[in-house]
Amino acid sequence: MVKILKPVLTTAVAICSISATQMSFAESPTVKTIQDRDTMLCSGHNGSYFGFVEVNDKNEWKGLDIDICHAVTTAILGDPSKAKIIPLSWAQRFPALQSGDVDIIIKATGWTMGRDTELGLQFSMPYFFGGTQMMAKAELGVTEAKDLEGGTICVEAGTTNERLIADKMATLGVDYNIVSYEKNSEVMAAYQSGRCDAFGGWGPSLAVLRSSQMGNPNDNVILSDTLSNEPIAAAMRQGDEGFVDTVNWTLAALLLAEEHGITQANVDDMAANPTNPTVARLLGSTPGIGERLNLRETWAKDVIKAVGNFSEIYERNLGMNSPYKLERGLNNLWSHGGLLYAPILD
Repeated sequence: MVKILKPVLTTAVAICSISATQMSFAESPTVKTIQDRDTMLCSGHNGSYFGFVEVNDKNEWKGLDIDICHAVTTAILGDPSKAKIIPLSWAQRFPALQSGDVDIIIKATGWTMGRDTELGLQFSMPYFFGGTQMMAKAELGVTEAKDLEGGTICVEAGTTNERLIADKMATLGVDYNIVSYEKNSEVMAAYQSGRCDAFGGWGPSLAVLRSSQMGNPNDNVILSDTLSNEPIAAAMRQGDEGFVDTVNWTLAALLLAEEHGITQANVDDMAANPTNPTVARLLGSTPGIGERLNLRETWAKDVIKAVGNFSEIYERNLGMNSPYKLERGLNNLWSHGGLLYAPILD
């Protein structure tokens, strides 16, 4: 009897697990709240984080992170303009998420163990990679972290940069001072005025600032030490797997679109005449992608039409079509030497 009951119980557990998984899509409380509100609340920045979260001369939000917020908003609500951007400092972002003041953090946020296990957060698949580095005035002759003995390093408060720099300097046995500021603009002003010898920050952001915001790029040097290779991901509250799935598959859709040559300009034609089964599923020409997430069958097509594929997002905000001309490097598709890839759309 025991031998007969065991497979029966195992099968019952499996069926219950499948049912619970299917129900998670239909019962995502965050998605339902966003749909009932008809607005999605995304994190912004309390200033400009150039290339990622900034305000243009028309007082409109722009940047890679803003476009990803628009992509998720379009997936859920069908319209990128239904995103509301809430300005937040780095230190405010997690309390704002935990309190429900925002639905999601898309703000150059690193996926760390402490945040994952202690703050009640859950992260999406990474959509960007970059490490903490330091920048110094070329005239100081500083080329690496060990040259900053007795120096002062300025950073933004509430970021992983503080901990990573402290760990690096302790490992090197270097005596230094660190000064934290609330805003990126305050760190930049302190650095440019000479109140600190080095500017500690996220490598891609430092590269953007050096190339476009600090005069002659040759006047500043990014030190050779890379203190991390940080996976950047969207942060959400734990316990809502349906919302996490929606965000993950929105990111996957952007990468799959790039991989298959689907762009903002040709997405309608590709949907009408899909080149292969994956494209047909992605664009809703073959039904299924909507039902699985309790969304429209055309949600991914709508996303690509609204913001383009991942390459288009990158190039207009950070790359060759932006003021910053930042090479993609690690943030290219795996098939082009980068680290980004999409899961299989079966």
